[in-house]
Amino acid sequence: MSQIDTIYGEVTSNLISKLSKVKLLVCDVDGIFSDGCIYMGNDGEELKAFNTLDGYGIKSMLKTGIHVAIITGRQSKIVENRMSSLGVSLIIQGEDDKQLAVQRLKEHFKFKKEHVIAMGDDVPDLGMFAESSLGVCVPNGHPMVKQQAEYVTRTLGGKGAVREICDLILFANNKLNRIYGTST
Repeated sequence: MSQIDTIYGEVTSNLISKLSKVKLLVCDVDGIFSDGCIYMGNDGEELKAFNTLDGYGIKSMLKTGIHVAIITGRQSKIVENRMSSLGVSLIIQGEDDKQLAVQRLKEHFKFKKEHVIAMGDDVPDLGMFAESSLGVCVPNGHPMVKQQAEYVTRTLGGKGAVREICDLILFANNKLNRIYGTST
């Protein structure tokens, strides 16, 4: 299998081929957009840190017409606020059956498995992988999920891993230069 050089290092031509067909990126939140830590205050307030690199990647994907969906087992106003501010309208919270959620999204958009990739870091995310052409995990994800993933990002969850996969999707679709205005 041949290798293709990207800004994130070499990747397989098979990966680039799969990424070139993407119409929907489905992501978990905790451990993907955040470092997986949930900070709780004395009065019950919840805090999460989101990386701005990921935000720009999501905005870039949406700008090119690639859909982005968030599927999380937790319910959080913070997630709704952050994702809405990025332009993400497909926000599914409190969903224990993530596989079913992806099935419904595919039916809604009339997408095939080859049009969907999923990004997750823990066992509940494996159902999303089953409905996708490509499962993506982060290096700080659960070992079982990393084994199931076809691609493990070089960047940690909460530290720009979403941006990495967005950039690779844009690269595979010959849109990276157009979005970022570079010759990379």
